[in-house]
Amino acid sequence: MSDLFSVAFFILGAILASFAGVIAERSFTGQPWHTGRSRCNACARALTGLDLVPILSWMVTLGRCRTCRARIPATYALAELLLGLAFFFAYQHIGLVPALLPFLLALVVLAAIVLYDLRHMIVPVPFSAWFIVLAALYLLASFSSLSLIYLTLAVAAGIALFFYLLYALSGGRAMGLGDTPVAFGLSLLTGTAALAGLAFSFWIGAVVGIIVLWRHPKGHRMGVEVPLVPFLAVGFLLAYFTQWNPFPLFGF
Repeated sequence: MSDLFSVAFFILGAILASFAGVIAERSFTGQPWHTGRSRCNACARALTGLDLVPILSWMVTLGRCRTCRARIPATYALAELLLGLAFFFAYQHIGLVPALLPFLLALVVLAAIVLYDLRHMIVPVPFSAWFIVLAALYLLASFSSLSLIYLTLAVAAGIALFFYLLYALSGGRAMGLGDTPVAFGLSLLTGTAALAGLAFSFWIGAVVGIIVLWRHPKGHRMGVEVPLVPFLAVGFLLAYFTQWNPFPLFGF
């Protein structure tokens, strides 16, 4: 039965990733995200059930619209896969308890934030506000000790202050202000794994940043931007689900 639930949560996460993609694509455009059928961005054909099967639809069509053969970004399939895995590991890690609900809802909002940041290089305030609220609800529902809650809040506030200072001291060149509330929410969500998550995020971001710069010739690197939120999401959740602490390696 546990295996069936695990598969069900993976499928649910993959389906909700598509929903998060619709929110990220339609928000602040005047299009309602809660009504209206999904359409191909190139030919405007209304998508059918065959086009909307998470992951498999993209694989079967080789990432192209079945009508006009326009390319469908791999980001959609990747988001479905990753959110499906996040739901799977969340169920495995937390169990079928009330605290699981705000955690899963926070993951959906986080997916919308990541997809919006990848598209527009900005984090909408309403998205980050909802993410913090859901993360705080999970914190209250999952910790029985007030001392752990206070410690988590203190660490989250410290990490948020760190990101704000990076933004303020660099004049916004090092990162955007929108990264600060996301880091705060992720710290609330991951609790004692937050510091390890911060380290993972910067390591992953550094590796990807080096690859991006390597792929651009020296004369074409000005203006190359890499959004930080995707690395924060991956780094913090990786630390939370694995509970691997890198700091003992350095004597801490």
